[in-house]
Amino acid sequence: MYFTYEQPRFDVKDENEIRRVIKEAYENGCEAAKQGKVANYIPELAKANPNDFGLCVRSMDGKELSFGQVDKRFSVQSISKVVNLAAALKFLGFRETFSHVQLEPSGDAFNSILKLDTVSDLPFNPMINAGAIQVMGLLTNVMDFEDLLDFARKFMMDDDIVLNESVYRSERDTGDRNRAIVYLLKSKGVLSGDPDKTLDTYFKMCSLNVNAKSLANLGLVLANKGQNPFTGKHLIHPGYVCTIKSLMFTCGLYDESGEYGVLVGIPSKSGVGGGIVASVSERWGIGTYGPALNKKGNSVGGIAALEHMSHLLRLNVFA
Repeated sequence: MYFTYEQPRFDVKDENEIRRVIKEAYENGCEAAKQGKVANYIPELAKANPNDFGLCVRSMDGKELSFGQVDKRFSVQSISKVVNLAAALKFLGFRETFSHVQLEPSGDAFNSILKLDTVSDLPFNPMINAGAIQVMGLLTNVMDFEDLLDFARKFMMDDDIVLNESVYRSERDTGDRNRAIVYLLKSKGVLSGDPDKTLDTYFKMCSLNVNAKSLANLGLVLANKGQNPFTGKHLIHPGYVCTIKSLMFTCGLYDESGEYGVLVGIPSKSGVGGGIVASVSERWGIGTYGPALNKKGNSVGGIAALEHMSHLLRLNVFA
């Protein structure tokens, strides 16, 4: 339902009303999930229960509202692109990172190679596969997988994140399109890392086991300008957080980012494992899990829940 311009008839700061709206959002997500289908191009992902749905909202003071399967582990998939970009910015800097990848929405599917082959030697942005693989090529020159795993655990405030070996093997065995991308980048002379190591580390980062709480934590760190709100530790510079959230807003839901930006209007990133992370500046981190996807590869339930929350609680960044 499109109801962007209707006004809520209650105090959007009232905690009881907030809880009511979030519970309604969860119920909407459960209902909407019936309209989607789980990803099947990676065999392990096809095993997910399409009826699963979870919604977790965490605030700066440590309060949490959770409904449904918020503890169930699933593979992070493309949400790892946020973590990888953060690592590249932190350890390599803005100038180096964005001399290898652009900052523009592509308007194409997340795994498309069309524009990479015909329009530009450099991938359009770090939130599509080609751009994320390019970023990983940079990272593998200065970090290994264990370093990135440690960074991901800190960034998502979750020490229990591990590699899902079965998903990793499934990704590796069926990832021919990503192999085409990495060797196309190599053929153009723009890939800075070893193609096999680059792709293997990329597959591993996509195969990290997270849950909706992990994603809410990630959103919360971004909402708090790169600082862990509970320990006070700065994980990444606030200026880099602005860059990351800007790219999440413009490119985070692939070729559905424009519509999502209008109807939800919160910097977010999705993954075909069923997760969505959303970051409400100086307020909340939100994580959803719903493996039933729409044709664009985004969680049907997650979008429905976030749209409901954004509309009724006025969370759109332009509201």
